[in-house]
Formats: sequence, structure tokens, C-alpha cells
Amino acid sequence: MTRTFGPPPSAAEFERLAHAAFARIPAPVAQHLDGITVHIEEFADEETLGAMGIEDAWELTGLYHGRSMDTDSVWISGEFPPRITLYRQPLLAEWCETEVDLEDLVAHVVIHEVGHHFGLSDDAMHALEDQVR
Repeated sequence: MTRTFGPPPSAAEFERLAHAAFARIPAPVAQHLDGITVHIEEFADEETLGAMGIEDAWELTGLYHGRSMDTDSVWISGEFPPRITLYRQPLLAEWCETEVDLEDLVAHVVIHEVGHHFGLSDDAMHALEDQVR
């Protein structure tokens, strides 16, 4: 999504872009994403930032919440389903600063967070992102 004027994309537009990123993930990986929900917030709250060791809310664009598949078990219960939260304002700022297409930026963050769902390393996440492009 390239824009040069007008209002910034809404939370609903961000959600649409996130779901489009999920649709681009290859089948062998995508079959393990059922149940992950996407949420859009303006910024991470103070508790989340503190838990991540981040002082500036502008530095966090997305976060995976949940147990990674490599640590999941049928014996674990009472936890919320996994979710990915995208932080709209930091993503908008990065979009403006980098001039990267917003759809590509959101896909990058979604794929990175999906990588956490699988317990992947950063290198493995970059390889997954390369497959999606």
C-alpha cells in the first residue's frame, strides 16, 4: 500500500494486510497456524514494554503472545490461544521513515511473529520470509 496523502490506514486496514500476509505463507507452514488471531493496537502498553525490556514504545511493531509449538503440549490447558499483535503507530512511523510498501512491512512483521509461534531462530525466520516473497 503506497500513499502520499490522506488519512493513515485504519486498524481495519492493518488487519486486512495481516490476513493477506497469512494467506501468502506456504502450505506446509500455514497448516499449523489455525487458531492464531491478529490484534491491532496503537502502542504496546507499559507492562508489555517492561516485560520485553523496551523503553520506547515506538520500537515495538509486533509481538507474538503464546506458547511456541516446540514447547506446547496436550497436557497444558487454561491458556489463551496464540495471537499476534501489531502496533499501528510504530508501524506507521516505520512506513513513513523507510518508504517500504506498507503491505510488505506488515507481512515482514507478521512472518517474524509467526516464526516465534514455531520457535524459529531469526535466520530461519528470514528464510521463511524469503519463501513468502
